[in-house]
Amino acid sequence: MKTLIIEDKEYIRKGLCNLLQLIDAKVEVIGKCESVKDAVVVANACKPDLVFLDINLTDGSGFDFLEQTENLLFKTIFITAYEKHALRALKIGAVDYILKPVDVDELKMALKKVAQLVIPEQKQQLEIAKQVWSNDTTKLILSLQDSFQVIDLNELLFCGSDKGYTTFHCRENKKYVVSKTLKEFEERLAKANFIRTHQSFMVNLKFIDKYDKSGIVYLKNGKKIPVSSRKKEHFLSTFLNWDN
Repeated sequence: MKTLIIEDKEYIRKGLCNLLQLIDAKVEVIGKCESVKDAVVVANACKPDLVFLDINLTDGSGFDFLEQTENLLFKTIFITAYEKHALRALKIGAVDYILKPVDVDELKMALKKVAQLVIPEQKQQLEIAKQVWSNDTTKLILSLQDSFQVIDLNELLFCGSDKGYTTFHCRENKKYVVSKTLKEFEERLAKANFIRTHQSFMVNLKFIDKYDKSGIVYLKNGKKIPVSSRKKEHFLSTFLNWDN
């Protein structure tokens, strides 16, 4: 599998290359680039089967590279830092990604997953990811076991997390379960008027009916959500000053 690594930090490029050689002899690294310009030239010339793509490059973004190589057929795995805002479109599961520093087990899982991807479907998901990353703050794309589910955050009541899984509870009793922790969605949801009431819960402020001083939030559908003592002060400050 001809592989191109597009990453602006040399030590990441070298480290990823070494790991790929270590875990999979079938992966042939044909190039390592740090800029959109160079990556486009190499991709057009060598036509890779797989691209490891950083979001922030020296002269643009990973999405710029994808736009300029849209006629090529290759699979994509993003590599990026957790704290980067660009990961907003990737944490939700629209495409596969691995975090820096690259973990060998995550890399193995990503390679296994990418082998099962269908390129036309991935292209659609990459386009959705780009839209979410760039401007649409009302949609969330969840990676489910057998599909990608787009949900409207205005229809999402609350999220509950347990043992590494997060369940999204929407209106009309719709539920979606993803194998990611609530922390991975927290920054994204906080920007859409959600608040952490408990280690295991985030609630949409617009669906709160009342707060019981015993430490319980009642939603408009009758659901009761606990407010932990550690989160209580922040919750009350946000809730009482929220302009809906």
